[in-house]
Amino acid sequence: MSKVAIVFGTDTGYTRKIAKLVAKKLGADIADKPVNINRLSLDQFLAYDALILGTPTYGEGVLPGTSTGIDAGSWAEFLPQLQGHDLSAKTIALYGFGDQLKYPTSYVSAMGDLYQALAEKGAKMIGSWPTQGYTFEHSSAVVDDVFVGLALDEKNQGALTQQRVEQWLEEVKPALLGS
Repeated sequence: MSKVAIVFGTDTGYTRKIAKLVAKKLGADIADKPVNINRLSLDQFLAYDALILGTPTYGEGVLPGTSTGIDAGSWAEFLPQLQGHDLSAKTIALYGFGDQLKYPTSYVSAMGDLYQALAEKGAKMIGSWPTQGYTFEHSSAVVDDVFVGLALDEKNQGALTQQRVEQWLEEVKPALLGS
C-alpha cells in the first residue's frame, strides 16, 4: 500500500483522538483512516511500508492489552504475532501518552516497549522527540537523551498537544513518504 497507516491501541479516547488529528493533518491522499490495532490483521499491518503507531501507557509503564482491562485486546496481544517477521522494509513513527506527574518513573514507557519490539525486528524507527519541557524521573521511551517518539500528556500539558503534533508531523512526514 502506498498510504501511511495510522494505528492506535487504546480503550479510552486520547490516543484515538490524536490518530484522527494526525490523519486530518496528513490528508486522505497520504494517510489511511486510523484504525485500532485490535481491528487490524497481521497481514493488513504488514502490507504497509510506512506506519504511525500510537499507544497510551497504563499505570506503571504497561502496554495496553487484556491485562489492563481491554477486552478486545491491544498492543500486548498484537506484538507477539510479529515473531519471525522482518520489518526492515518498514518506516515507523511512534507517539505515546502518559501522565508525567502521576507516573514520573514510567512516563510514556509503553511507547518504549513498542519501540523496542519493532526496532528488534529491523524497522526503521523515526520521529524522536526532545525531553525538554517535560517533568519526569524516568522513561523507557528515552534513548540517547530523547524520546523514541512524540510524548504527549493530555492531562498536564494538553494545551501543547496540537502544536507538538504539528511540529512532529513536519519532521516525520518526509521520511514516511520516502523523500
